[in-house]
Amino acid sequence: MKLPPLVEPADGLSVEEVRRYSRHLIIPDVAMDGQKRLKNAKVLCVGAGGLGSPALMYLAAAGVGTLGIVEFDTVDESNLQRQIIHGQSDVGRSKAESARDSVREINPLVNVVLHEERLDSSNVMELFAQYDLIVDGTDNFATRYLVNDACVLLNKPYVWGSIYRFDGQASVFWSEYGPCYRCLYPEPPPPGMVPSCAEGGVLGVLCASIGSIQVTEAIKVLTGVGESLVGRLMIYDALEMSYRTVKVRKDPECAVCGKNPTVTELIDYEAFCGAVSEEAQEAVKDSTITPRTLKAWIDEGQTLEIIDVREPAEYEIVNIEQATLIPKNEFLMGDALTKLPQDKKIVLHCKSGVRSAEVLALVKAAGFTDAVHLGGGIVSWVNQIEPSKPIY
Repeated sequence: MKLPPLVEPADGLSVEEVRRYSRHLIIPDVAMDGQKRLKNAKVLCVGAGGLGSPALMYLAAAGVGTLGIVEFDTVDESNLQRQIIHGQSDVGRSKAESARDSVREINPLVNVVLHEERLDSSNVMELFAQYDLIVDGTDNFATRYLVNDACVLLNKPYVWGSIYRFDGQASVFWSEYGPCYRCLYPEPPPPGMVPSCAEGGVLGVLCASIGSIQVTEAIKVLTGVGESLVGRLMIYDALEMSYRTVKVRKDPECAVCGKNPTVTELIDYEAFCGAVSEEAQEAVKDSTITPRTLKAWIDEGQTLEIIDVREPAEYEIVNIEQATLIPKNEFLMGDALTKLPQDKKIVLHCKSGVRSAEVLALVKAAGFTDAVHLGGGIVSWVNQIEPSKPIY
């Protein structure tokens, strides 16, 4: 869809800016006018992780005048495989500060504004109101719906991206001209059904593929050049090296941007998306043990069946020696229930406790009422019991 330029051009470019952006200026579709619009633009990037890294770096290189960064996390070594805005020396640092320093190294002419806080319903409207365009680099459904609803209520365009393993998606949502995220995904998936990148993994370079598409779309929206992804979903398969687009139509019955919206203000997005199902929440009550409790049971020689419900690739990285691997999907299919012993206490665990909570609900419903799960999963086990083992 061809859209008008989002921002007005700045008054002019300095000699230094002309030299820096010369390869833009000689493109007829961008030229002086387009570069001055980029200079005058204010773009907020939600997250400085996998997608935020290439997005921030290329937005800075392109000459976006003001870049905001919303990020509350710190740099972990496991981030470095894909979050290229950070380096080894940044491990343990604030991601926002690390990203700011990298942006300034790329382009000192950019004004960087840090918002070192968790984005939620209490601050999103005030933050978004300060910017022309939002780039969504989040990796969880609650924040995606929060970003979407806030942008619709503020009539702000935003560029969305999503990655998982070898697959990526991108689009531009702007309710004034086309559909919003809820038109595409009216409801979040059931809790526990869609693994996160932390659970399922992601090819590091996929972040660059999708992040660069997000920046391309941001530049197009800001300057008014080309055909934007408004009304289209771009789908990328890295294994097949294929791109395809799917038309997305505005839903007249959409809860937030439809003719008769039912969502007219921000809601509780954590409750809307649910980290775990109600059944899982009920199942873990009085059935969650600590790593030290499990270690004591093992040392005492108690009769246990410790079951790891992660995927085989995760099990290969790190595991509890006594554990048997039975992936969560086998429980969802019902196959695993026949493998459970009747004469042993069942202890379930995953990486952090979310998947094992969902499996615990299934196991208890099948009659294994004394089953328990390991709170915090193998991450807590390694931290407390076997710190020499890796955490992924």
